[in-house]
Amino acid sequence: MTAPVDLLAIGPHRDDVELLCGGTLIKHARRGHRVAILDLTQGEMGTRGSAALRAEEAARAAAVLGVVDRRNLELPDAGIENTGATRAKLASVLRTLRPRVVIGPAPRGRHPDHRVAAELVRDACFLAGLAKLDPQTAPHRPLKVLHAISYREDHEKPTFVVDISDTFEQKLDAIKCYGSQFDGATQAGEVYPNGEPLYDIVRHHAAHYGSLIRCRYGEPFFTYETMRADDLLALEVSTF
Repeated sequence: MTAPVDLLAIGPHRDDVELLCGGTLIKHARRGHRVAILDLTQGEMGTRGSAALRAEEAARAAAVLGVVDRRNLELPDAGIENTGATRAKLASVLRTLRPRVVIGPAPRGRHPDHRVAAELVRDACFLAGLAKLDPQTAPHRPLKVLHAISYREDHEKPTFVVDISDTFEQKLDAIKCYGSQFDGATQAGEVYPNGEPLYDIVRHHAAHYGSLIRCRYGEPFFTYETMRADDLLALEVSTF
């Protein structure tokens, strides 16, 4: 039986979680939490590289991130759909890995797979808790579903930002494992171009999110539910 994971990051394509929340995954892995990744597609429609090469790059990146498990749901690249079949397939993995917290992509996105995946993740997380979905496996519903909204300035203000100042360089190392996708590139996924190398743009965005919580680098997240605070004197980030 697979040991439950604490945190599961789900990305439409290999390299998405590295770009969106790699620093947060490293931070939790360093704390001893069991962190896993599920890529929904093999990236076979990518303009650069191949599915086989991206699988090798994803394995190297997983080692850099320190995750305990990385799987692929093998849905069609550029053709992810939120259907009964795909929800059941994803729910099966959720019931196997039993994560406490799931990170999915932003509800809005340039790539159709990103937008659809955000909805698919939320729906599958709910359905995974239904006992009759699959009588052969025990139901499991994650406590929390988060959306990684890095690079999406058209979205709502982040619910919170994670300080990744001490993990950013390692995050960048994981991103650089995807040389077939990013070496010499000036844009990728939700990262829009400004003429600089993509690696520099990633750094600038992380610095921007970090400034929101008065630290060097950060990663933003959104939740539909309101966050709870019990000790107002422990609240961080100065107003002025």
